[in-house]
Amino acid sequence: MDNTVYNPTEIEKKWRNWWEQNGIYKFDKKSKKPKFYNLVMFSYPSGNKLHIGHWYNYGPADTFARYKRLKGFNVFEPMGFDAFGLPAENYAIKHGIHPAISTKKNIEYMEKQLKAIGAMYDWDYEIDTSDPKYYKWTQWVFLKMYERGLAYQKEAPVNWCPHCQTVLANEQVTAEGECERCGTKVI
Repeated sequence: MDNTVYNPTEIEKKWRNWWEQNGIYKFDKKSKKPKFYNLVMFSYPSGNKLHIGHWYNYGPADTFARYKRLKGFNVFEPMGFDAFGLPAENYAIKHGIHPAISTKKNIEYMEKQLKAIGAMYDWDYEIDTSDPKYYKWTQWVFLKMYERGLAYQKEAPVNWCPHCQTVLANEQVTAEGECERCGTKVI
């Protein structure tokens, strides 16, 4: 009888390394295979780790991408991090560090988590919305839309926090009409 003990950490690491060395999740722009684009919502690096809710979103999409690969498709499955906004700023304030530092650190940790669970994203196409090489293009697109009249300025009601000096999304205002970050009455 074989008394070998199953060590998942050892076995999973072995196969993750094999996948990476053989590039089985790499997108080949020159491939003649039919292409399939699989995009999931990017994580917000406003916390220091992923939770099960993230994988609830990523798991089915990653599984479907694997299925498409098995069916002969050249799958483009990038991953990224939506790093701007109040949640990332709030995390940095709570921990007393600059948002750029906490965002970078949180992204690095989340990447390790996604790789550890075997997610097959093509990290060569990783997106970080706080990277100037990325957001210069979103700004360029916005300016083009503005030039063509597709984006415009007008007055509209907003949720304003006088303490934080910022506009809040409806989700950032408590049922009592207060800023979720500082507790000030929103106007």
